[in-house]
Amino acid sequence: MSYSTIDKPTDYFNTVTYTGSAGGQTISGVGNQPDFIWVKQRADAGYDHSLHNSVSGVLKQLISNSTAAEITNTDTVTSTNADGFVLGADTAGPNANANNQDTKTYVAWNWKAGGSASNNTDGSITSSVSVDTTAGFSIVSYTGTGSNATVGHGLGVAPNLIITKQKSGTTQWNVQNSILGYSKYMSLNTNELSQATGGALISSVSSTTYSCDGNSAINAGSSSTYVSFCFAEKQGYSKFGSYAGNGNADGTFVYTGFKPAFIIIKAYSHNNNWKMFDNRRDPVNNGTGDPLNANSNDAEDDNTAYDVDFLSNGFKNRNTNANLNHGSYSYFYMAFAENPLVGSNFVPTTAR
Repeated sequence: MSYSTIDKPTDYFNTVTYTGSAGGQTISGVGNQPDFIWVKQRADAGYDHSLHNSVSGVLKQLISNSTAAEITNTDTVTSTNADGFVLGADTAGPNANANNQDTKTYVAWNWKAGGSASNNTDGSITSSVSVDTTAGFSIVSYTGTGSNATVGHGLGVAPNLIITKQKSGTTQWNVQNSILGYSKYMSLNTNELSQATGGALISSVSSTTYSCDGNSAINAGSSSTYVSFCFAEKQGYSKFGSYAGNGNADGTFVYTGFKPAFIIIKAYSHNNNWKMFDNRRDPVNNGTGDPLNANSNDAEDDNTAYDVDFLSNGFKNRNTNANLNHGSYSYFYMAFAENPLVGSNFVPTTAR
């Protein structure tokens, strides 16, 4: 873990909610100019996740619940600004890939990287990288070689989590992390448990690069393009870890060292969904977790079976649901802060 000087996490990550208008509109209140924007329609099933980044160009769209290749979609994010992003007019009518349907409610999770990308030659593949080393986040774009290679990530420390998608093709989303070890992988678009790589995919990471073999999910031939989202843990801002469920409504407490703003939880030992929680859709600990699933286009689920308390220094399951707290399951999580537990601009933190 490396230390962070972040006193105001919303400068680097923030969640916003909004209502679609079917006409171009600006979404403000993000608190930064985001480089990675992840949008989901909340109330109705059948609406895909919509992921955009500044390195590929924000008009480009990927879908976390699908293996679909990257597309250009002007009904989604069209540009960014210092406090958010701009949505295109929804001229396509009902569209599961649009982010601005009239009267529909949406949530957007937003990360700041480094703005305009620059070439990185640390690896054997030249990558295009937008990086913010303070927040421990980089967006990496590259073209595959089809054989063993290394890719520069720009973080200056070894990443704890790398999420990769082939932009030009329909391979699975590849998720690898230091918590389970880079000998295993998960797929963001499925509920499958972690799988052994057998030495394939990303096999090692360093402070400058990560290695990748010729697997099509991360490094097919020269006509294949990729994007990776690389995260390095920063004390007081981000945390990547694991916990064991206890099967009790007085569930496992997970210490993060900050009040969470956003959490994704996945049972890596079993086939369960990637559950997503945030502090905007459910701003108080009121017994309704309202999760969305990163691997499905389902609506958010207002159900006490998914209750998770956000506390001043971590989170606590208040459920026995197998997706979150089965007594014999093991879970991976990623979390980002609303407030650090301590900081030079200390603001006392409380549970929701």
